[in-house]
Amino acid sequence: METCGMSVIKYILFIFNLIFAISGIAIISAGAIVLADVGEFSHFMDGKILGPPVVLIVAGAIVFIIAFLGCYGAIKENYTLLMAFAGAMLLIFIIELSVGIAAAVFRSNFSDVMKESLRYSMKNYSQSESDKMAWDDVQTKLKCCGVESEKDWIEAGVLQPGVLPSSCCTNGDTGNQCLESNVEVYRDGCYLQLKMRVENNARILIGVGIGIAFIELAGIVLACCLAMAIKKDGEQ
Repeated sequence: METCGMSVIKYILFIFNLIFAISGIAIISAGAIVLADVGEFSHFMDGKILGPPVVLIVAGAIVFIIAFLGCYGAIKENYTLLMAFAGAMLLIFIIELSVGIAAAVFRSNFSDVMKESLRYSMKNYSQSESDKMAWDDVQTKLKCCGVESEKDWIEAGVLQPGVLPSSCCTNGDTGNQCLESNVEVYRDGCYLQLKMRVENNARILIGVGIGIAFIELAGIVLACCLAMAIKKDGEQ
């Protein structure tokens, strides 16, 4: 026999799971946006930086599927389904919390790795087509030049003395020679631009990963309460 308390918990849990389904879509969207934004310059990124958004997309898809399991279990008052839902949500909670923490850790530790990657790639600009394309792409899109400034190209000595990659010039005309003395050369380094981009995206991952994780924790508690109430009612 369904008590008033069970009924209230059941419908609150049902509403929570609808919110979870929507949050699953939000998690997938946030992960995809970050991955697309940072992944665009993956040539200079450590694999660990790209890991959290990928995990978040997978977690979001699982949350979306599990939410329907919770809805069905709540409406049918199925003890087994509700406990399976609570267990699955607990696993997702741990994953999302880990993603948020990982994003926070990588946010503070990636700087040296990225700078080293940029300098290493710069040395291969004239020998590697992939490095050349990556540098021209990042300098054109982020309106930057070199690692910390345009002087990095001169110090690296990969081109003729005083000559910069054409993508360092604001006119973007690859047919003209770009010189260090050119007044229309981008002066900001690409390292700072990429760092700001990664840090902004890390804030999104931290907010979404940890924020939604604690909302899900409330759903786990509700599912367990309803499951225990159903079990107790069945024993009477």
